[in-house]
Amino acid sequence: MRNDLRPSEAEIERLRERAQFVRLETIRLIEIAKTGHYSSVFSAAEIFAALYYDVMRLSDDPKWPDRDRFLMGKGHAAVGLFPILADKGYIPRDVLDGYTRLGNPLGDHPDMRKVSGVDFSSGSIGHALSNGLGMALGGRMQNRDFFTFVMLGDGEMQEGQVWEAATVAAHYGLSRLVAIVDRNGFQLDGRVDEMMGVEPLDEKWRAFGWDVHVVDGHDIAELTTLMRRIKADDTAGKPRCIIARTLKGKGVSYMEEEPGWHLGYLAPEDAEAARAEILSKVI
Repeated sequence: MRNDLRPSEAEIERLRERAQFVRLETIRLIEIAKTGHYSSVFSAAEIFAALYYDVMRLSDDPKWPDRDRFLMGKGHAAVGLFPILADKGYIPRDVLDGYTRLGNPLGDHPDMRKVSGVDFSSGSIGHALSNGLGMALGGRMQNRDFFTFVMLGDGEMQEGQVWEAATVAAHYGLSRLVAIVDRNGFQLDGRVDEMMGVEPLDEKWRAFGWDVHVVDGHDIAELTTLMRRIKADDTAGKPRCIIARTLKGKGVSYMEEEPGWHLGYLAPEDAEAARAEILSKVI
């Protein structure tokens, strides 16, 4: 990688703090809802931070036509996205305080009709990449230069529609389409590779015609440098796939690799302990 694309130490520290912010706000919002997807957000916190606070081209207007797009296949991790949208000024901060309550626009999954800054209403696993390739193709047809990022769960790799979309994206050479696979190893029912094996993921994506990169999804410097390099080099002629090796529940030790925390609730004393552990670590 080109060294000049590596974030500075100050930038790395800022991005780590934003990933920590995502984890802490996730705990707070799930305390309001009384149930939620802690571990699915925690594996993706550095991905959220790198995208929204460094890599993606955004503006104060969430409908700016030349903004970079972001879609989540794993829409159940939206509780980690909503605090970022508030931080960016796309939704009022006090809306967070009513998360999932009756009449509040913020639900367990993102709804683009209700939440400013959400580019795709996700939740039904397998659809996001198809929509992302449509956005990327539409941008090309309109002579716009935005990038479209699609974050997918690794259990989502079991969906046939993902691979249909991968075929079409490669056919059209959509180099401004970037799929990010959160390879945390778990899905709702247990270990991904025990439910239905998906490896070798890197070889599969390459066989479908994608430019593939494997990265430590919690190394904020490595992750950000890679995404900066992808955005800086638009000559690949292929869509790009980042396989981010992550740990489900990263940041709270007893959640890490424990499938039961895919959906759960922390009692008040446990929530405080989780916050303390997150604050004590430099990931």
